Amino acid sequence: MLEVVLLAAGFVLLVKGADFFVDGSVGIAKTLKIPSVIIGLTIVALGTSAPEAVVSLTASLKGANALAVGNVVGSNIFNLLLVVGLCGLIKPFGVNFKEMSGDFGVSIGSAAALFAIILVCGDSVPRVFGFTFLAVFALYMFMLIRKARQPEAAEHAVPETSETTEKPLGFSIFWAIFGCALIIFGGQLTVDNAVKIASAIGMSERVIGLTVCAVGTSLPELVTSLTACRKGETGIALGNIIGSNIFNILAVLGIAGAVAPLSVDPKLLIDLSVLIFGSFCVYLFIKGGKITRLNGAAMVFLFAAYTAFILINV
Repeated sequence: MLEVVLLAAGFVLLVKGADFFVDGSVGIAKTLKIPSVIIGLTIVALGTSAPEAVVSLTASLKGANALAVGNVVGSNIFNLLLVVGLCGLIKPFGVNFKEMSGDFGVSIGSAAALFAIILVCGDSVPRVFGFTFLAVFALYMFMLIRKARQPEAAEHAVPETSETTEKPLGFSIFWAIFGCALIIFGGQLTVDNAVKIASAIGMSERVIGLTVCAVGTSLPELVTSLTACRKGETGIALGNIIGSNIFNILAVLGIAGAVAPLSVDPKLLIDLSVLIFGSFCVYLFIKGGKITRLNGAAMVFLFAAYTAFILINV
């Protein structure tokens, strides 16, 4: 019971820490006159993915690599199927396929590359692939920022609000640092107690990463995207998910894999297959120019079926 309470406390710290980190980081960027679109595509995406980064890196340092990889794959499945699906159910929205197709292609390609690497390397992924993922992520960010600086990107900028423009620089720096500290401490609590619970009830690190940790660390994406969808900012809702999924695989697993060779449960290929299949389904939906309620219901159903499969086959 103590471990469950501490795990829940870790999730709370992760979510609130990410919230403070995003607010502080955006405030800093606004004060320093960094373009709004770059803030949304980089700092906000980093902030909402910070829990996954901290949990996976902490797990890697503690030798729980299966939990690190499972957390990333599970979070991406949660983001793609449940979060986007719920957004579609709440409010069907149109999608600019031309604008999103390139980033979505990177997201699918990253998942497919991870699948191929595990298929070839088996249960141990060499550190060289971690560095390779980081290099690809750096290239992607370079291209993203270059695209964001083009004049036509201004229309997709994150709206400037009084919350992000009137705060003093020192105030924003304090909240960014405070949020980062909460994320780090929350990540420690989450990993330590998730591993203890998994051992106590006989669950593997892969399963606890795919379920408990994945849901907990994806709460920032869930809250951010649902709030954006409710306010009609559907582009931000979908962009946040795609950006976070790319960051999770290329940057989070890149860092974890560079720190130590990744130990992977071969069963993870099943989970990656679900992620890739779900990605292609969503790709077809956005190619049609709209996420309908029927599309949303299909995604939520697929997530529920996948979760049931995971829990039945523990």
